[in-house]
Amino acid sequence: MPDIRYTNDGSDAPPRLVPYLNLGNLTDLPDWSAAPRGSDAEVYAAIKAAGFEGVQGGDPAIAAAADLGCAGGGRINAVGEADALCRQLKDAGQVAGTLHVGWGLEDDDRVDAVVGDIIDASVRHDMPLYIETHRATITQDIWRSVKLTERLPGVRFNGDFSHWYTGLEMRYGTVELKCEYAAPVFERVGFMHGRIGNSGCIQVDIGPDFSSAKGHAHVQHFMEMWTLAMAGFIRHAGPGDTLIFAPELLQSSINYARVFPDADGNPREEGDRWQQALLYVEIASECFEAARERVSS
Repeated sequence: MPDIRYTNDGSDAPPRLVPYLNLGNLTDLPDWSAAPRGSDAEVYAAIKAAGFEGVQGGDPAIAAAADLGCAGGGRINAVGEADALCRQLKDAGQVAGTLHVGWGLEDDDRVDAVVGDIIDASVRHDMPLYIETHRATITQDIWRSVKLTERLPGVRFNGDFSHWYTGLEMRYGTVELKCEYAAPVFERVGFMHGRIGNSGCIQVDIGPDFSSAKGHAHVQHFMEMWTLAMAGFIRHAGPGDTLIFAPELLQSSINYARVFPDADGNPREEGDRWQQALLYVEIASECFEAARERVSS
């Protein structure tokens, strides 16, 4: 079975990191956030001006007018669903799609049938489909995800490692050993959702700047996981291939952003998710350079 391909910009340039913004990052932001405001066109233009090259979950036409790429996503539960979703994403002008697959209750035979169908649809329509490492899906734990790569090596992932770091409490034991075991997944990452959690909360504010963020052990662990995934991409990518890194810091109403009482006792998100997204891109860029050095050494 062939491999799902990487996104590609059509150039002869070396493989590179491409920052996107998942638009869930802007959902229900507090009034005090520094995020751009206005019409969709104005917001997209500001996203472009901030250094992002695309959005996920947005309008491809508005994105194109702002010189931004656009990626989509969806859910696949059964054989036969991938083809229609793949065609829908491609016809809409999306460059790739990230997928939640199954509910984590499936046996290996069903997992293989559904993932094989996803790979077939992706290759048939020449449209990258990346299975997200997400809670309550077939990739909810490291062991099952690694075993999936052994049976279907053509699979490719959207790495959202917060679901493993917190959900599997990776710090309970040896993070390094677990990362070593997860190597086959890191080697197959074609898209990344930026989110950092700690051992108890899946999304936490990491501070105002890079220097303060790096002082946290959980941030260092995520930097290592991001670097491992980026190194895997670099090892396998070719000219023009791109690795989309999309911060996806979600709102408190779905229990992602933490809230704490302010001076008046009113609930307040602990940080500005827009500012955090910009910081994430800075961190990811450093990780990508570290990955380049690691691969070339």
